[in-house]
Amino acid sequence: MAPDRPSAAASRGRGAERRLLGWTTGYASLPGVRDEFLAEDGNPRPHWLHFLQGLAELDAAEIARRFASADRHIRDMGISYRVYGETGERSWPLSHLPLLIGEGEWRDIAAGIAQRAELLETVLHDLYGEGRLVSGGDLPAAAVTGSANFLRPLQGVKPPGGRHLHLYAADLGRGPDGQWWVLGDRAQAPSGAGYALENRLVLSRALPHLYNEMNVERLAPFFQAFRAGLRAAAKRSEPRICLLTPGPLSETYFEQAYLARYLGFLLVEGDDLLVREGRVHVRTIAGLKRADVIWRRVDGDFTDPLDLNAASRLGVPGLTQALRDGNVVMANMPGSAIVEAPALLSFLPMLSRCLAGEELKLPNVATWWCGQKRECDEVIERLDDMAIRGAFGDGVPGVAPASTALGSELAPQDRARLIAAMRERGGDYIGQEVVKLSTTPFWEDGRLSPRPFTLRVFAAATPEGWRVMPGGFCRISDEPDARAFSMGEGVRSADVWVLGEKPAEMVTLLPQSEAVEVRRLMGTLPSRAADNLFWLGRYLERAEATLRLIRCLCGRSIETDSISRGTRPTLERLQRLLIAWGAVPKSQKHRSATAFASSALHQGENYGSAVSLSREALRTASVIRERLSPDAWRLVVALEARLAIADTELPSEVEAFDRADQALRALAALSGLMHENINRVAGWRFLDMGRRVERAIATCRFARIFATSEATADDLDVVLDLIDSQITYRSRYRAGVALAPARDMVLLDPYNPRSVAFQLAQIDAHLADLPVLRNDGILETPRRMSMSLNSELAVIEAEELDGARVLAIEQRIMKLAQALASRYFLQGPSATRAEKQPDVA
Repeated sequence: MAPDRPSAAASRGRGAERRLLGWTTGYASLPGVRDEFLAEDGNPRPHWLHFLQGLAELDAAEIARRFASADRHIRDMGISYRVYGETGERSWPLSHLPLLIGEGEWRDIAAGIAQRAELLETVLHDLYGEGRLVSGGDLPAAAVTGSANFLRPLQGVKPPGGRHLHLYAADLGRGPDGQWWVLGDRAQAPSGAGYALENRLVLSRALPHLYNEMNVERLAPFFQAFRAGLRAAAKRSEPRICLLTPGPLSETYFEQAYLARYLGFLLVEGDDLLVREGRVHVRTIAGLKRADVIWRRVDGDFTDPLDLNAASRLGVPGLTQALRDGNVVMANMPGSAIVEAPALLSFLPMLSRCLAGEELKLPNVATWWCGQKRECDEVIERLDDMAIRGAFGDGVPGVAPASTALGSELAPQDRARLIAAMRERGGDYIGQEVVKLSTTPFWEDGRLSPRPFTLRVFAAATPEGWRVMPGGFCRISDEPDARAFSMGEGVRSADVWVLGEKPAEMVTLLPQSEAVEVRRLMGTLPSRAADNLFWLGRYLERAEATLRLIRCLCGRSIETDSISRGTRPTLERLQRLLIAWGAVPKSQKHRSATAFASSALHQGENYGSAVSLSREALRTASVIRERLSPDAWRLVVALEARLAIADTELPSEVEAFDRADQALRALAALSGLMHENINRVAGWRFLDMGRRVERAIATCRFARIFATSEATADDLDVVLDLIDSQITYRSRYRAGVALAPARDMVLLDPYNPRSVAFQLAQIDAHLADLPVLRNDGILETPRRMSMSLNSELAVIEAEELDGARVLAIEQRIMKLAQALASRYFLQGPSATRAEKQPDVA
């Protein structure tokens, strides 16, 4: 009798045990540091054992699939960051394992963060207020005024809303004894909260069973409290909150756009704002709209070129005066970054006792400011045990900006020069004890290894006090002994799971209990956003026209084994049009159809090639990401990726045809998504007007070349093909293709969604629904031009549409596009006209 075969469940159980045993026995903590996974006795800590047991229930292939899916989500969503000095973006480096922290331990961390945030708020009130800390000798004046972040024009300005700090963050590290230490404070414009949120989204999708089983605390309540705190700080019941970004070249622009969309804030740049009569306004398509709260991600001294940094191109002239007048709340107030100065760390323990009457619950790394002789002498005497930094974060002789010099690793000549510089200008230096950071498990090729980490924790000011995010932004080094923790220096981020004792309550950012007035308008549309949406539509339509030309060229080359005399001129006209389009350089006009199409598809140096236009569309979409759905963004990214391939020389016309056809299908999917899923509000209207303008211009050009009085049957067949009207023509006209019917269908037919007349009718309908600034009842210029064009096309006959007449229409459409820009975008009167309209979507 055959023995019983083991059950599938038993086999899976043994496989899980083997995986768990392999992970735990292959893991060894580093000497002299605390490890988050292994306790001092070498056994796994309970919460980590629970996590790994749950992970081991998945086989190796499933784990790899889920982690690959997480990486793919990061790429598809364009989650990225920039390194200063680099032109491109880097994909976000996410660790596949979270940092695990128990609820009890987190309560202590949160209490320490809240205490510290309130202490720094008190310090800022004094430094920009009565100045008793300096005048009373508690803080040396040089430790304050030596920082470029102490903004004297803000001296004496009471922060509107009553607070300097609305969002605060601290970088923590854990020492060998298990104690958490504050490594630095972040009050300028703390970054990382949005990345923490995205990390959570990615990892909770990759490991949903563990995320729910371990009762991970949710992040949404923190952001809900932060938004409520900003609303409460404003003077109006329905405040307009803006997120002021340095722009798409900012290192953390993805995060800024992501948070603006998530929280429902307007994402604006400095040029989008205008100060008039002491109040800050947003330039919108409906005129100026008041801004009540500005959450800035621009450095404080760059916020106002008038009162602060005259070289700034990122700020708003007059913003400081609006703050003095109390007319706008700024989160955080310019000048808040003074509390980030490393020099201040040496005084915070004393200031806590002096101002709050208690010791710091989260101590600093031991710090000595060398502006005092005794402290300077001690640092020099113990230089081998010290890390030397600039006292205010700047570069100083012997230490690069935002860097550290380890005394024990200095060459003799460098050591001598550093000591001499410290004795000469001691106030520019601090000394800190070197902290050996604890390690956490890191997943690499199916194995676990210990890596040092730091933890950034966030706190938001609310009417009820400070609210600490139950989680944070963890940075894990790629090296076992790394000391630099910049995202540009080989560091990965990790989600932070605070493990509750009971299931976490589900919370959404949608209001549940407060009464909300029903409305169907979607808020204001900044002029810059309208401009970018308009050009996104133009680039997408221009890419489609280019792809149609390529497909048409390749299709006719395939169909003709030996090109006839009647076909050759048509192919040459297609090639000339692609050259005029900028898709192919003139030097390639005599190349084969395959080489010609390859260049038009994939040659990035050609400004009108399909790949160049898709890149422009992607670039434009990236600066309005907060206005695009995740699905739309993924399709734009996928389109660019499809065309940005290395092999620019395709093997045949068939391959070129197929690639153009596939890209057109991808564009059709994107067009359908935008047409069906975007609310019919102003943003959609500008996106659609961009497409209509570009399609009308392209169709006029097609008609001028292929629907002339000398056009052949093949020419007319091409023009119908280019505007996707072959079936419509064949069903309407039983006879062969003729010039007048073809012209009518291409240019004048109001029922053909590809005709010029149809595009102009749609543009006019959009303009009729957009806000006007004139009070005299006279039509504005774009509407007058649109109505004039529509009237002309309504009465003209197809026989009258010779090349000169079509060219005149094309040029008038181009002038209409210029009039649209002049009226609605930043250079237009809407950028400076006072508020006339209610909120317009």
